[in-house]
Amino acid sequence: MFHPGRTLRALLPPLVAGLALTTLPARTATAASTLTNAGFESGGSGAAIPAGWSEYGDTAASYTESGGRDGGHRLTHWSSSAYKVETYQYLSGLANGDYRLTAWVRSGGGQNSAHLVLRNCGGAEQRTGLPVSDSGWIRIVVPVRVTSNQCTVGVTSDARAGNWINVDDLTFARGTSGLSVKGADISSLPKSEARGGVYRTASGSAGDPVAVLRSAGMNYARLKVWVDPADGYNDKAHVLAMAKRIKAQGMKLLVDFHYSDTWADPGKQYKPAAWAGHGYGQLKKDVHDHTHDVLAALKSQGTTADMVQVGNEINGGMLWNEGSTDHWSGLAGLLNAGYDAAKAVSPSTVVALHLAEGGDLEGTRWWFDNAVAHGVRFDAVGLSYYGYWHGTLHDFQTTLDDTAGRYGKPVFVAETAYPFRLDSEDGLENIIDLDGELVPGYPASTTGQTRWMNDVASIVEAVPDGRGLGVFYWEATWTARDGNGWDPADPSSGNGWENQALFGYDDRALPATAWFRHR
Repeated sequence: MFHPGRTLRALLPPLVAGLALTTLPARTATAASTLTNAGFESGGSGAAIPAGWSEYGDTAASYTESGGRDGGHRLTHWSSSAYKVETYQYLSGLANGDYRLTAWVRSGGGQNSAHLVLRNCGGAEQRTGLPVSDSGWIRIVVPVRVTSNQCTVGVTSDARAGNWINVDDLTFARGTSGLSVKGADISSLPKSEARGGVYRTASGSAGDPVAVLRSAGMNYARLKVWVDPADGYNDKAHVLAMAKRIKAQGMKLLVDFHYSDTWADPGKQYKPAAWAGHGYGQLKKDVHDHTHDVLAALKSQGTTADMVQVGNEINGGMLWNEGSTDHWSGLAGLLNAGYDAAKAVSPSTVVALHLAEGGDLEGTRWWFDNAVAHGVRFDAVGLSYYGYWHGTLHDFQTTLDDTAGRYGKPVFVAETAYPFRLDSEDGLENIIDLDGELVPGYPASTTGQTRWMNDVASIVEAVPDGRGLGVFYWEATWTARDGNGWDPADPSSGNGWENQALFGYDDRALPATAWFRHR
């Protein structure tokens, strides 16, 4: 987990200790074109400077010890006092081109900064922060384009007293990485605006929230569609209108079919009222026709959906009871009806299946093994992952990687979010409003929200074989407005989510919008 009660060497003098770790001392003459001692096995426990590596800053805080991920030893940064240190290795003689650094990491959190870095490679420095994980190892990556036949690989900590990280099993090889989807669900926006909702830039200027998010780097929007909602929102007409705004900003569109008049999730998958008395054969036609109708209308106005979800968080199936997972053949027929309708409108539209419980490896395997066995057709897998409900980041990475490899499909986070504060702006208690509900290492603050999103994005980016598509933030624009509560049938219902929006209680875009600029 961390350090085994080691006696530290004296820290460097304050002048050196306080230096920013941006300019490294002279490079060693033994530079090579591949990483040396990338698993920190040479020298054993207590190596002050790991073989092949150099150190800079508070060097007593960097050392090797037992407890490696895949072998005997690992690199650790730790000190009983605040410290800044970098453990680095200079590579030369590299063929120019795209490279990717991969490493397995753990961290107790709390640092000002803890990251892997690639610098002096001929272009801009690239870095990836270490997610907070005090037990399970997490794989992260850093891509870079080498243009000067050299590169410096670094592990850097700017830490408070007692903070620690572990790093092991690094590789530096040809390849690249990044996310094609940096999106958000903004389904609540039309109703919010109709109820007087105002959205501002970080500096306070009022503006179109779609444009504000686009300028922050968002490139994909997700919209849910209900069949006949009680309040008239999230219906076909509103999806069509929103699609025009989204596409006008140059963003792509994901349409999330709930096949219900209200919220569909693992605990409720209720038929729309208009379909309530229909038999199974008619339900398949209902799914096909509704899907085709919405998507064809989008296409005809020049806003073709780029991705479609056939169902929302369908762990237990959809359109209960005929489409329950107790009746897999029936569920398969309904899912394929949606798939076929989407492809009939636009063969290039990606059709995804979406489950909740993004850290549940066994449950996700069970569901998709059954789907494949019953001939369900799909192009991608979306998982909801809320860290305060769905397991650790290690659990999440394990499930995501397994799903991508086992089914040979790209994967993405269909929903995630994190609070930037705990108190409520309206009269309804927030869904997450206690310190004890938070993910350890991620406070309910603008910094905690930003780190959460960057770390989730980094885990998706690290999915093997480039199968990590990206992330959608859930309900970025659902700020507190009278009349825009959770229950479409009750205008007096409140919003339990405003502390997890990407706009603050002053209506300004929050610092976490910076995650949209993830690679």
